[in-house]
Amino acid sequence: MKKKFNQVYQFKITLCGIRPPIWRRIQVPETYTFWDLHVAIQDVMGWADYHLHEFEMASPKNREKVRIGIPEGDFDREVLPGWEPKIADYFTQENKSADYVYDFGDDWEHKIELEKILPREKNVEYPICIKGKRACPPEDCGGIGGYYNLLEIIRDPNHEGYEEMIEWLGGEFDPEHFDVKGVSFDDPDKRRKIAFG
Repeated sequence: MKKKFNQVYQFKITLCGIRPPIWRRIQVPETYTFWDLHVAIQDVMGWADYHLHEFEMASPKNREKVRIGIPEGDFDREVLPGWEPKIADYFTQENKSADYVYDFGDDWEHKIELEKILPREKNVEYPICIKGKRACPPEDCGGIGGYYNLLEIIRDPNHEGYEEMIEWLGGEFDPEHFDVKGVSFDDPDKRRKIAFG
């Protein structure tokens, strides 16, 4: 059963370090946990959710940095499980931003910015993507440096690595393409069951 909610949180998600910017604007229910927000970010950006992730933001209580994601014993730091804390307990008009890292190898850093808290609109199915620009880099392309290298290769059909790169991409890749109508969101509870059983 879906939780009832009266407000939605509007976030702008920007992938750091790439120009022109790659970004999305989404609205999600106030009842969302950080896990739910993670799934929405994965879906709207176009990531495949193959890798670990982590949010880092200031606690509204004491301004200390808090890490939220998937607790792993390999790292020497405390990480709160993302399915427990609610976004409404952390994001406020005074505490608007968080950093979100996906794939600790490629190290995709995103800036998450709370833009508004709005009343829920009737007949709108949330979460929803309302705007965005440019395609997300392909998964496992080697971070920002690898992405720029990929772009350089696919711009030049005469490049020695062109055919191999196009094959690796599975066909054409248009870095400027983003269609808000093409975004679909998974159920975060189902994704969690698939991930953790």
